[in-house]
Amino acid sequence: MASDRPERARNARWSTAVDLLAQVRREPGITRAAVARRLNLSTGSATEITARLRDLRLLTEAPAPVRGRGRPTSVLTPHPSGPLVLAAEVRQEDWRCAVATLDGRTGDVQAGRHVSREPGPVLETLGQVVDGAWRRYGERLRAVSLAVAATVCDGRIVQASSLGWGPVDLTGLTAGSGLPLILGNDATLAGVAEARTGSAAGAGTALHLLVEVGIGGALIVGGHPLTGAGGTGGEYGHMPFGDRGLRCPCGARGCWDVEVDGRALARHLGEQPPADPHTYTRQVLGRASHDAAAGRAVAAVASALATGIAGLVNAHAPDVVTLGGLARPLRAAAPAEFDAAYAGGLMTFRRARPAPVLDAAHGDDGALHGAVAVGLDHITSEAALATWADRRPTPAPTV
Repeated sequence: MASDRPERARNARWSTAVDLLAQVRREPGITRAAVARRLNLSTGSATEITARLRDLRLLTEAPAPVRGRGRPTSVLTPHPSGPLVLAAEVRQEDWRCAVATLDGRTGDVQAGRHVSREPGPVLETLGQVVDGAWRRYGERLRAVSLAVAATVCDGRIVQASSLGWGPVDLTGLTAGSGLPLILGNDATLAGVAEARTGSAAGAGTALHLLVEVGIGGALIVGGHPLTGAGGTGGEYGHMPFGDRGLRCPCGARGCWDVEVDGRALARHLGEQPPADPHTYTRQVLGRASHDAAAGRAVAAVASALATGIAGLVNAHAPDVVTLGGLARPLRAAAPAEFDAAYAGGLMTFRRARPAPVLDAAHGDDGALHGAVAVGLDHITSEAALATWADRRPTPAPTV
């Protein structure tokens, strides 16, 4: 234990820097004076710490946009040679990635469709993307943060039913670069994005739900997800809110998953289960306004979605609920049925002041924004900043 003290002391001196960098992420373009006010720092302390961060190529100051008369000022921005995160997302049909600076802004965006959904080809493509970023940015690149539509346990994919994957080994993704890999469920990370900078910003407790193939989500408290033992919490789609006669691809019966996506729509319409439930849902939504059968199917699925949300609100008592992915157009296509089912599922005492259900601000980009957020949490921790200061990587190309 005593041997850890020098390292803890080394890391602890970065505590205020961590807070300052977090504030720059919350308010991109913030001034040094505003940071001092937010963090209750004296002018001298704010000046000293920003000078240190500038010397370490973490932050720099740039002229603020001119707004009328007044004294010119400057804003805090990421240093052009500062650390970066590569954020990536794997979805059912495609992948995308972006490089993020310390203020959360992204650039160098790449995307592509899967040539095969088998794990091998998907991971080979992503590995090439990671290696390419490492060659371009060198030691400026500090971590890879990956969002995937899968159950994640102890930093590993244990099941991705929408992709047809079982356990998958991801260690090869960063083998060439040696970068840390931060792995998260897509719905959980989208919830982080909404809680930090989206429709749930400022809420103490937020429930985020995302419908793509099935439904996932996260309970976010203080900007951080409650992920449970091993990180597998938030598998809301596998709660028994559905028909016990139906078996879910996860192996359980009666999952909510199969009541709220294209598979449910197909059953209501008497059609074959779709190979791509996500695309099929969009097709049925497009018919719902002029096809009575499609309209009834959408109303039934929207009601099933709202009933489950009410149950989760009864259990968690969030300040706000945010909806991402296909949950938004499903509700918009049958608002009366959704509202009736939501109100009908709430406990009586909650109906006077029900948790508002809002559309996610980040839309389809939520999981990628969340991957950026947790990746930046990692590379701006006290230990990571201390390591950056010790190594002082040589400058590499800017984003």
